[in-house]
Amino acid sequence: MPRIQIELPAQFPFATDLPLYLSHINYGGHLDNALLLTVVSEARARFFQWLGYSERDVEGAGIIVADAAVQYRAEAFHGETMVVRMAAADFSGKGCDLLWQMCDRASGREVARGKTGIVFFDYATRQAVAVPAGFRARAG
Repeated sequence: MPRIQIELPAQFPFATDLPLYLSHINYGGHLDNALLLTVVSEARARFFQWLGYSERDVEGAGIIVADAAVQYRAEAFHGETMVVRMAAADFSGKGCDLLWQMCDRASGREVARGKTGIVFFDYATRQAVAVPAGFRARAG
């Protein structure tokens, strides 16, 4: 079975540092595969703040996660600081992909890379809506 392959952009416009807490670590002593997505979720929230938005208000629209793909590359451990880089790509009428890469700050070791597909959503009508023009201009 072929493995997921995620191509990263040449540059990321956004990066944030996130420490790994004991609660991120599993019985094997390294970053839990599922909890890695909680670290990425925090980075995503910071990405939206950096753009001047929140995940619930991007020019009146919120976002929902439509899909996610992850390539695990190396272990990560309690006390390490992860640098999570993020970029928006592959825009469609109602969403886009957020491509990301997670590396250890001290060593540069790539821990994981991934893609989170988001759809813009009107929580009042419970309907997907068009990508806000300002978000596309700022993030694209």
